[in-house]
Amino acid sequence: MPTDTPERRTALPGGHVSATPPAAGEYVPPQADRLSRQSRAVAERSPRAPETAGGMGRAAGIIASTAVCQAALMVGLGLLLTGPAARVWPMTSEDEVTDALERARTGTLDTVSLVVSEAGNTATVIAGTLLACLVLLVVPRLPRWRDAIFLAVAVSLQSLVFLVITEAVDRTRPDVERLDASPPTSSYTSGHTGAATALYAGIAILVLHRTKGPWRRPVAVLLLLVPLLVGIARAYRGMHHPTDIAGGLLNGGLSLLVVGRALLTGAHVPAPAPADAAARKAPAPGAPSGQAPGRTAVVFNPTVTDEAACADLRRVLEDHGHQGADFVATTAEDPGEGQTARAVRDGASLVVVCGGDGTVRAAAEALAGTGIPLAVVPCGTGNLLARNLGLPVKPAEALAVALRGAPHRIDLGRIEGDGIRPAHFTVMSGAGLDAAMLESTSDRAKAVIGWPAYVVAGLRELRAPRMRLTVGLDGARPLRRTARMVLVANTGKVQGGAALVPAARPDDGVLDLMILDPRGPMGWLGAVAALVRRRPAGENGHTGRSPVEYFTFRRADIRFEAPQQRELDGDPVAPGRRLTAQVRPGALTVLMPERGE
Repeated sequence: MPTDTPERRTALPGGHVSATPPAAGEYVPPQADRLSRQSRAVAERSPRAPETAGGMGRAAGIIASTAVCQAALMVGLGLLLTGPAARVWPMTSEDEVTDALERARTGTLDTVSLVVSEAGNTATVIAGTLLACLVLLVVPRLPRWRDAIFLAVAVSLQSLVFLVITEAVDRTRPDVERLDASPPTSSYTSGHTGAATALYAGIAILVLHRTKGPWRRPVAVLLLLVPLLVGIARAYRGMHHPTDIAGGLLNGGLSLLVVGRALLTGAHVPAPAPADAAARKAPAPGAPSGQAPGRTAVVFNPTVTDEAACADLRRVLEDHGHQGADFVATTAEDPGEGQTARAVRDGASLVVVCGGDGTVRAAAEALAGTGIPLAVVPCGTGNLLARNLGLPVKPAEALAVALRGAPHRIDLGRIEGDGIRPAHFTVMSGAGLDAAMLESTSDRAKAVIGWPAYVVAGLRELRAPRMRLTVGLDGARPLRRTARMVLVANTGKVQGGAALVPAARPDDGVLDLMILDPRGPMGWLGAVAALVRRRPAGENGHTGRSPVEYFTFRRADIRFEAPQQRELDGDPVAPGRRLTAQVRPGALTVLMPERGE
């Protein structure tokens, strides 16, 4: 085990850190005058992903302020029911209803009502919410984070408002034999009914608005019936007055309305525009957003884009003035480069690419240096470029946000090696663990569970032997390293919003190199801690080289002692012993959301 002695670190351009002092002839990055500018840019980017924190913070503020009004309304209605309105019809007839339900009891109805009532029980609702959220994150091709958050927050809000109501409104339960133990809460409102409304009606909303097919309406109707049946069961079992049931339905419905308005219909919050956005904004070859442009071509991957999705995209294009767009499918032989090149030759002023990062990379190959804007529509498993550009993950929404944005120039990485013809990448390229993970992830697993399939595959590859390599950066004397993974990054974020290469930006004119070399369980823990902190490990007092190192460069020559598995924007390529990467600043024009979009 290494001993605990301090290790001095030196900042490199871009906010990166490397062990110092360097050995004689080791890499010292040029362009030292860029240090302060790059460091300020990195410091201005909060490690908490400000674009996400800001959007969710605004949504939380909306929910909190509206929830106060919701609680005040519900408490006011409760005080009205137990005060001035208690002697007014129909409240005066509530005792007759509960008495009639008591007289109608039978053994069979008692059993049925017990089963139905349990659908709104606290344990059932908690388990159902957790299961529904898990399904939303794992089963779809892309994790539906916004939908899962909507459901979880709606159920939680209903519960919080319910607790406030029961503290403020004291109402006794019906004067009949109660079939369940009486909890120490007010009869107003029905907590079972409110929780059931938030959960099952919330799922019904998602079924209606997030799925297609003739079955969705019947399923939604059945889900909407559950809270009504739970309320009837609670009244039958003598636990609540009819107005308590109505109050529960209203509380659950208001919770869905409040959270839904904040999370499901609110504007998406993109990544912040670069500090030099005005300088890097590309002149639009076509017409400005919202006006009729020239010819529009849509290159789509048919394995992840069905006819319904194409129809949705066509509607969005027409809504933004892009009439008569040509839809061209990719093939196994041509994943998008040829189709895009033909569109360019035919005079396209906008190319929309609907697919994963591999399809986007192929289109970028043909668009590099042309100035023709690319609109990225995420339809694959990873969709890392779309995530780094601040686009929503739902295809139609992503296209609408992009078309409302403006063209910006971003960098491309250019890579070549033994067995790899020169090619561009938009996101990342590398060798070792990440390439082995991508190679071992089956298409079936990706189709069933989405991007978590990569995590499962990665766990299987953790025992792979480390590599020995040399790295030459910008002509300096090569570094000698061992590593589990070598990653060349144009962008920094991966699935789930995690910043694997925190300082990487697609428009800073450089590429970033990550060398991952954890040793033993403690090394892996240190690497994970470094990634969570979004700064390199090695500052914890351990001697030896950090398990995570970052460098910034314009050109890198990487040599491996033995052939290694390699990948290019998420697609495995032929194993080999050499990678040469260099940056092409501002080579690709993409439509990006404006700040505050």
